[in-house]
Amino acid sequence: MNYDLIVIGSGPGGYVAAIRASQLGLKTAIIEKESLGGICLNWGCIPTKALLKSAQVFEYINHAADYGIRVPKGEVDFESVVRRSRGVADGMSKGVQFLMKKNKIDVLMGTGKLKAPGVVDVQLNDGTSKELTAKHIILATGGRSRELPNLKQDGKKVIGYRQAMVLPSVPASIIVVGSGAIGIEFAYFYNAMGSKVTVVEFLDNIVPLEDEEVSKQLARTLKKQGINIMTSSVVESVDTSGEGCKVNVKSPNGDMLILECDIVLSAVGISTNLEGLGLEEVGVATDKGKVLVDDYYKTNIEGVYAIGDIVKGQALAHVASAEGIICVEKIAGLNPEPLNYNNIPGCTYCSPEVASVGYTEKAAKEAGYEIKVGKFPFSASGKASAAGAKDGFVKLIFDAKYGEFLGAHMIGMNVTEMIAEVVTARKLEATGHEIIKSVHPHPTMSEAVMEAAAAAYDEVIHL
Repeated sequence: MNYDLIVIGSGPGGYVAAIRASQLGLKTAIIEKESLGGICLNWGCIPTKALLKSAQVFEYINHAADYGIRVPKGEVDFESVVRRSRGVADGMSKGVQFLMKKNKIDVLMGTGKLKAPGVVDVQLNDGTSKELTAKHIILATGGRSRELPNLKQDGKKVIGYRQAMVLPSVPASIIVVGSGAIGIEFAYFYNAMGSKVTVVEFLDNIVPLEDEEVSKQLARTLKKQGINIMTSSVVESVDTSGEGCKVNVKSPNGDMLILECDIVLSAVGISTNLEGLGLEEVGVATDKGKVLVDDYYKTNIEGVYAIGDIVKGQALAHVASAEGIICVEKIAGLNPEPLNYNNIPGCTYCSPEVASVGYTEKAAKEAGYEIKVGKFPFSASGKASAAGAKDGFVKLIFDAKYGEFLGAHMIGMNVTEMIAEVVTARKLEATGHEIIKSVHPHPTMSEAVMEAAAAAYDEVIHL
């Protein structure tokens, strides 16, 4: 069959690209080997947030007395927690199925491989095969849990994020290797569920891509919650021959420590899914596990494009979606603006939440900016006090010369819902004074954005 566009992979990059293509009048097919919605909807963003919500509710119940409410101590029905998470994921995947039908997109359940420019061989899950042709082909095959040579995953004792979502019971103890968003979210979740949790991070700070002040604040809070944090530490090997795991960890001073646990969760990033796509046969250029593309996601081969985790930029669902839309609009003859990768929000959904966009303080200085920094703690926020969530702060960074909004870094309750304000403000090139003069509702957590901007210009009222 012949199409205008074939998309290989139905994650938040692929299915969004397919929908936008259909809206623009392109006859579109999408190929998916497992479940519509990809890793994000089925084994990533969505089901993890369902698990984290259960942890949050459990914590609320156990701290109800802080709010003047007396309830019996909560108990975890872990099977039900996992079942709810899977149900949420299944519902979202069915929602994508509906969107495919609504937008008249042909869905082929199977594995797609480039046979030649404009030609895709599809091995369908029912054992049959089809050859499809299209003027344009978008590769959107995403990533999987990265494996380190000394941390091989067996799916039972040494696991990745996928197994971590469906463990049959709460482990008594778990060591999380890696402290990016995935590692920290699971560390928070299992600690809340009752596991003894240790986080081992190779770099000097947890959530190492965040502003250093946020990293240190989060580490302090997680330690108070009972999580053991080991930074500047390396997992050398794991012995799984016994009943549990013996983890050999090299500490900052060079000493070797042996830590024991039931489960080791490897959360050291992702590897791209490039195998079996026919890239070498067709001649698509790659470098260090990424497909090389231009600003509109076109590869070196005419009619072949790539988006999402398999190309440059942050491996985030919302980045893949934005890339897919830009790619398709360019294919359709529109004139989309290239994506600004320095205005992409990053979120970590532990408690307290972490959200950021733009330059960190260190990065702004290294880029040569003279900066103004404003910081407003939630301990001074009326809404945060009323909510019993005074932990954290908002930190904003501005260029001292022109007032350019360089970056924002937040830690606290609901900050993942607040960061979009900053993304929009930066997109519209708002200055610090324009933020100060934008009236924010009282009492809200979002007032802290206005107050932090005011603090940068010595105009803060509530500090």
